[in-house]
Amino acid sequence: MAVSDATTTGFLKLTRDIREQRERECLSPIAVCSADSRGRERAESPDTYRTCFERDRDRILYSKPFRRLKHKAQVFINPEGDHVVTRLTHTLQVTQIARSLAAALGLNETLTEAICLGHEVGHAPFGHIGEEALSPYVEGEWLHSEQGVRVFSRLEPINLSWEVLDGIRAHTWKIQPGPATQEGMLIRYADRIAYLVHDMEDAVRAGILSRNQLPAESRRAFGEPGRQWVSTMIHAVIEESLRLGEVSMDPAILDAMNGFRKFMFENVYLRPESKSQAAKAVRILRDLVDYYLEHPDEMPESYRLREEPLVTQVLDVVAGMTDRYALRVHDRIFRPARTV
Repeated sequence: MAVSDATTTGFLKLTRDIREQRERECLSPIAVCSADSRGRERAESPDTYRTCFERDRDRILYSKPFRRLKHKAQVFINPEGDHVVTRLTHTLQVTQIARSLAAALGLNETLTEAICLGHEVGHAPFGHIGEEALSPYVEGEWLHSEQGVRVFSRLEPINLSWEVLDGIRAHTWKIQPGPATQEGMLIRYADRIAYLVHDMEDAVRAGILSRNQLPAESRRAFGEPGRQWVSTMIHAVIEESLRLGEVSMDPAILDAMNGFRKFMFENVYLRPESKSQAAKAVRILRDLVDYYLEHPDEMPESYRLREEPLVTQVLDVVAGMTDRYALRVHDRIFRPARTV
């Protein structure tokens, strides 16, 4: 098949049609080809050069919710240091890991990338603490994954494809059934690999842990802390997935990963200082929600859909805040500067 009528310059003109055909020829049988997407809520004319998933990736990358991730906490709330992982840098690391997995398994790298770039946009301020803070205001549990779909479908609608929204919705292990695509399943493993390693490195850098405290069984399973850990876990996903025919992880490495996750909860995420910090963050967010429920006219109009129930409007506004903006608004409302 000819790829271009104009090759005299040395370039190849790779249009969407050509790239979609290459996907059919090169991707694994269980990958999602762009041409087979279930489509969008609102039909659009196809792009000349970009596949549907490439358009999704670009839309997420240029969106305001994505940019706000740079000021949303991963573990350390509103950190002062320049090297502490934020939701944005976490997202980029998850994307790199998941694309590596997709490439090795013959899955759709661009679909994988789009899901990864969008998987954290629904987070409230202060990381997973935000979910705890906002859950009392909804039936069941307030989940950042569901909010992520809402952000891109209702609050800042960019008309993403069904597969990308499904991957964002079900990227967390809490959601069952899981993602409908194998590309979506990759994010579950990539997310956990990324946060366990970079949270460990942040904790060592902050003096909360020393490398000597890391469990011996983790070192035996993964090798030297850092890049070797990431590499070991990536290979464990690739090899087990190839063996089973679906995205999975080698059971022995999975057991070691879950053991290290338990260690991190006991020694980092739930240590007394973290609990104290979390309690403060929960109070700040609930103060803001309660205040706006009583004073709805003081809410910013952005992220406010007036046709929705008031509590939904308030949760949208508060969840959309960055850490530092939530702190600033809380100070303005509850700790106003004294006049002289």
